Amino acid sequence: MERSQLDRTSYDGVLRYLQHGFPNPLVRWHCHEECELHLIVATTGRLFVGDYIGDFSPGHLVLTGPRIPHNWISSGVPEQGVELRDMIVQFASQPLEQAAHTIPELSDILQLLERSTYGIEFFGLGQEAEQFFLKIRESTGIQRFSDFLQFIGVLARSTNYRLLSSVKMQSFDDKINTVLNDITENYCHPMSAELAAEKLGMSFSKFSRFFGQSTGHSFTDFVNRIRINKACDLLRNTDHYVTNICYDVGFNNVANFNRRFMQFKGMTPRQFRIQSLGTT
Repeated sequence: MERSQLDRTSYDGVLRYLQHGFPNPLVRWHCHEECELHLIVATTGRLFVGDYIGDFSPGHLVLTGPRIPHNWISSGVPEQGVELRDMIVQFASQPLEQAAHTIPELSDILQLLERSTYGIEFFGLGQEAEQFFLKIRESTGIQRFSDFLQFIGVLARSTNYRLLSSVKMQSFDDKINTVLNDITENYCHPMSAELAAEKLGMSFSKFSRFFGQSTGHSFTDFVNRIRINKACDLLRNTDHYVTNICYDVGFNNVANFNRRFMQFKGMTPRQFRIQSLGTT
């Protein structure tokens, strides 16, 4: 089957179903006004949601809210690519919020939508999610919306999840997209708000206000969060020395790294590694 036959989009009112392989033009650091349910059905790799960096594998299910940047990058993909990697349902949140305020049975949706502004990863729902995605893909009208609501209800009742980003995006445009993309790709290199402002042709003060209003964090704080999340990934998945990890993620001294790690995670890097490995 040609890969183009598997790249599929269908739109029905507030719902939009998409699926695609990898590589694909849709795989990029981006965000949009719609909420998005994203299911990985093939490959492993790294995901970026707001200031979160982590791993994904088949069955990985995430709900992102409006305007939170995200991307999934596969690794170890064969030269010919993968025909089907992603199954996606995008939906407008405002109609659901309005309905939930007038229909008591939908009230659980409000808490789910609020959590989605940070990105939510669900565990143990991959197979069930794929079945619902297939139903939504093949149906239309009331049946499609019914299938969608049924699955949203499953997610709203789930307690097996974690919030991903510590950043709640408040606004978005191409300029902030450029900055965030630069940070996530080059976090291990020296960077500063002054240089970022210069790249955008903005004064430092204007850029600082712009970045803070868009992300809810200062430029330095956001970069440090990205770096600490990357450090957590290395602490969990490698046996690299803490000192090496410090420099690998972009910090220029261990004392500052340890201080920032304690600030964001409430423990030292060594304590985090021990806890994540379940050892003493």
